[in-house]
Amino acid sequence: MAVTMALAGDTMLGRGVADRLAEAGPHALFSDGVREAVAQADLAVLNLECCVSARGRPWPAPGKPFHFRAPPAAAEALAGLGVDCVNLANNHALDYGADALADTLDHLAAAGIRAVGAGEDEAHARAPAFLRAGDARVAVIGVTDHPADFAAGRDRPGVAYADLPAGTPRRLVDQVRALRERADAVLVMTHWGPNMVTEPLRYVRRAAGALTGAGATLVAGTSAHVFQGAAGRVLFDLGDFIDDYVVDRLLRNDLGLLFLVTLERPDPRGTLEPARLEAVPLRLCFAHTRLAAGADREWIRRRFTAACREFGTPVEEEDGRLVARMG
Repeated sequence: MAVTMALAGDTMLGRGVADRLAEAGPHALFSDGVREAVAQADLAVLNLECCVSARGRPWPAPGKPFHFRAPPAAAEALAGLGVDCVNLANNHALDYGADALADTLDHLAAAGIRAVGAGEDEAHARAPAFLRAGDARVAVIGVTDHPADFAAGRDRPGVAYADLPAGTPRRLVDQVRALRERADAVLVMTHWGPNMVTEPLRYVRRAAGALTGAGATLVAGTSAHVFQGAAGRVLFDLGDFIDDYVVDRLLRNDLGLLFLVTLERPDPRGTLEPARLEAVPLRLCFAHTRLAAGADREWIRRRFTAACREFGTPVEEEDGRLVARMG
C-alpha cells in the first residue's frame, strides 16, 4: 500500500487574506488547480502561520513587527481544501495571546482538522497527532526554534519550542524514536532558521540528521518563506503557500511549491518509507494561490533543480511537475 502526503508551507490567513475571506468566502483562496493537486493526496499537512480567532491582544514582545490573526472562517477554508492537520509550532501561533490560541485549537477541531506544535501546556504542545490513511497510521509532531517567549510550560500555553542551534534535545530524539514504534510513518514539521534564506543553516542540517537518524520518515521545514532543496528524507523548507506578503523580486517569495510525497512499504510487513516526491509549482498572488505557468514555472524549475543539486538530489520534469526520488 502507498500513502501520498500533500505538504504545504507557511499559510498566513490574516490581514489581506482575511479580507478576501470576508469578501469572497472560504473557497476563494485557492484555484481549482491547487485544490485538485491537494485532492490527489491521502493526507494534507501544512504550517499555519497565524492564529484563528476574533479575540486577543497583540503579543507584547518588544520589536515584534507582525501579528497575524485569521477569522474563524479560515478553519472552514482549510477544511474545504482538504487539510487534515496543521503545525502551530511557529512564531505566530501566539500573536494574539493564549485566548486566541485556545480559539485556534477549538475552531480547527470543529472543522475536523488536527493540530500539533501548540497547546494549553507543554505536554499538549508536544503531543503527536495520529492520522489514518487506509490501514496506515501516520504520526505528526511539530517543533519550532523560535521564539523562546512563545514556549509552552508545565502550566502555560504555548508552542513546542526547542533551542535547535544549541543542539537537538534528547527528549525530541527519543519522542521520534518512540513514535516510530507506534506508527507506520513519522512526519516531523520543523519551523527553523531565519527568513529569506535559500539554503539551510548548518545547525538546521545537523538537526535534520538527528531527526532522521532517530527514525523520522519525513522532516518538513518552514520559516524561510522561500523553498529550499530536498535531501533524502528531508524537505528543508516548503516555502510559502498563501499570504499577502511583500514580494522580494530577487528571491521571489511569490513563487512556491506544493509537495506531494509518496510513501511505500518496501516490505509488506514493514513501515512506510519515502519513495517519490512530486513538487507542484505555485504562483502566490495577493491573498490567492494558483498553479504557476510559463516563465514563473520555469523560474521555479531552475531554482528547485539547483537547490536539490546541492544535496545530490536529481530532479526531472514530468507533466509540469518536478519529480525526485526520496529515501
